Amino acid sequence: MAILNRIKFDGLSSREWLVYRYPNEKIVLGSTLIVGEGQAAVFVYQGKIADVFTAGAYVLSTGNLPILGKFVNMIYGGDTPFPAEIYYVNLATKLDMFWGTTDAIQLIDPKYFVRLHIRAFGQLGVKISDIPAFLRSLIGSLGNSAVKYQAVVEFYKGVLNTKIKTIISDIIINQKISAFEITPKLEEISASALTRLTPDFEKYGLEIVSFYIQSINFPDEDTDQINKILEDRAAFEIMGDNRYATKRSFDVYEGAANNSNGVAGAFVAGGMGFGMGNAMLNHSNSTVEPVMDTTIECPKCNKQNKKGTNFCSCCGAPLKVKKIKCHSCGAELEEGAKFCNNCGASLAKKICTCGAELASDARFCHNCGAKQEE
Repeated sequence: MAILNRIKFDGLSSREWLVYRYPNEKIVLGSTLIVGEGQAAVFVYQGKIADVFTAGAYVLSTGNLPILGKFVNMIYGGDTPFPAEIYYVNLATKLDMFWGTTDAIQLIDPKYFVRLHIRAFGQLGVKISDIPAFLRSLIGSLGNSAVKYQAVVEFYKGVLNTKIKTIISDIIINQKISAFEITPKLEEISASALTRLTPDFEKYGLEIVSFYIQSINFPDEDTDQINKILEDRAAFEIMGDNRYATKRSFDVYEGAANNSNGVAGAFVAGGMGFGMGNAMLNHSNSTVEPVMDTTIECPKCNKQNKKGTNFCSCCGAPLKVKKIKCHSCGAELEEGAKFCNNCGASLAKKICTCGAELASDARFCHNCGAKQEE
């Protein structure tokens, strides 16, 4: 391997590089080190960061290599060449880095009570603020090639996803803001995300210069459900209580008539549908009496059983499902539910570090007294 007399890195044509490991490790005192604007050169000896150089031209000597120079004098008696790794670090700010949630956030919309599958994506800008801290976190995975910006996004993808999901969920559930009305909050959510993400990136020597959420969206199927609710609500407001109830009754009979196996279909086929329609029109201003259910469906096999029965006559499963109350909003839920379908709060039991099982809303452990995370 050739002995270095001039050390310089001109960058890569793609400009996507973040860290570049110089291919030659034989260093000679008296060589010229050239560091370009927006760069830093870092000398690493036996896996440890020794000396850092910012933009400029340097003639290497034990005088400007205070840390590495000690090893040279101690181990090599001041003779050169000596082995050391050189890493060029890109200090320029990168503003066009893109991120997105890897999977959907499942939430109940607080206004329309529809389960939504929400995703988000956006853009962030970063730069290296602490060179030693950044290299220490990456030096084991650098290999022999350049590290690109996108690799850093992949490295922090878990942190980004967790923080973004938590922030969006908090705004929709706790502030009761519908996902359909969250767009005006994008700037506020972006600022909150920047504040929460900054400490996690600073630990690794990175500074988030900018962070933007460009879109919070959900699939067309979710949109169709809410549009149907809006259509029904508009019809109710235009037609009024009684006429809307009559319309819905006609819709039910129409659906039954289209079902050739249904009882109502048999009535219509026998010429009774027209008479029933007239009777309903004559009573359109009266209150529609609710039809009392006389059967109960088995939650396991879907068999219809007589109302008041405790166990299914087909599979023997219990028909009365135990209920629990949400610790956050007090809503009544089926036993075994993991999340509240009213407020979205987690119903999972907590486990203390001492091993004790705690209630989901416990703030302190009843066994060891340790404070629990909210």
